[in-house]
Order: sequence, then C-alpha cells, then structure tokens
Amino acid sequence: MTTKQKIIDEALTLFAEKGYSAVYVGEIAKAVGIKAPSLYKHYKSKQDIFNAILDEMKRNYDKQTTILKMNGGDTKNDADIFSSVSEDTLIQMGIGLFQYFLHDDYVCKFRKMLTIEQFHNTELSLLYSKQYVDEPLVYQSEIFALLSEKGFFKQTDADIMALHFYAPIYMLLTLCDRQPEREKEALNLIEQHIRKFNHLYRGGKI
Repeated sequence: MTTKQKIIDEALTLFAEKGYSAVYVGEIAKAVGIKAPSLYKHYKSKQDIFNAILDEMKRNYDKQTTILKMNGGDTKNDADIFSSVSEDTLIQMGIGLFQYFLHDDYVCKFRKMLTIEQFHNTELSLLYSKQYVDEPLVYQSEIFALLSEKGFFKQTDADIMALHFYAPIYMLLTLCDRQPEREKEALNLIEQHIRKFNHLYRGGKI
C-alpha cells in the first residue's frame, strides 16, 4: 500500500471514530507513521484528504455496480436493464447493493462519520442528506418514471414510488448499522419488500 493510500485509509478510520471536525492532520500523520510535513507532500489539507476519500468511494461504487451489471448513475441505461431481468434477478441486485453499502469498509466508515457530524457540521449534514436521501430518491424516481413510460410499471407518481421503494431499505441499512446481528432478518425483509413492490406496481394503470 502506498503512503498516499494509507493516509486516506487512516484518516477515514479516525473520522469514523471521532467525527471529521475532531480529527487533526497531526493525528492522521501519527496514525500513518509519518510527520505532518511529510503528509503535506501528498495532500495539501484535511479537506484534500476528504476529497480523495470521496474519489475512492466513487471508484469502489462504480466497480460494484459493474459487478452487478448495472450503471448506478445512468438512469436510462439502468431502466433498460431492470425492465429486461426477472424478479429474482432484481432481488439479487437489490440485495447485492444493500450488502455493499452495509459491508464495504469505506462506505461504512464514511456513513459513521456523517452520522456523527450531522449534528455538528452543517456542510456534512447536507452531504449526508444528499448522499443517502436526495440523490437516491431522484435516481430511483427517474428510473420508475422511465419504467412507467415503457409500461413496465403502472402510471403513477414516480416520486412516491421512489419513496415507497427506498425508505424501507434505508431504514434496514441503519438498523443493521446499529445491530449487525439482524442482517439475515433484514435481507429476508428486503426480498419480501421487492416482491411486494413489484406486485403492487407492475404493469397497467392506477
């Protein structure tokens, strides 16, 4: 592992334990095993380290969506994929993403950091809402709207469909953050949820 990679790894670990605001560059350097001046040769500031963490998370997410044979950002492409696969495959994709968000080390630590900082840092509080509420709902709403146009789903309010689909999954994710031993229960509920959602909205009109 390069020093540059180790810096962002150790920084994220500290951010997850203490929160972003409570960690100083000197602490990160100490965790890496270098002096602060040496750290600045790799990153200009703590914000620069934070930005590198975001970039690393984006790369990891893109790899995961590729494994699941979806795009994760291109709604038209993903709508075409979702309309052509079976219900069981949709469930596998949904569970795959859920487990990625639950177990990926970077994602978990980043979410823990945001959970701490949401009460202290306005900018990170807004980032938490953007990353875990606003962007997922917009993405899913656009997909459901496209799937409704194709006749795959019923013609109804895509925003409400997105909320209906995403809210239980996000709730189960935060539950497993607090109680990891309930993951099996959560996975069973997600499967039932996706099947029920598909049954309620598949085809025709409301």
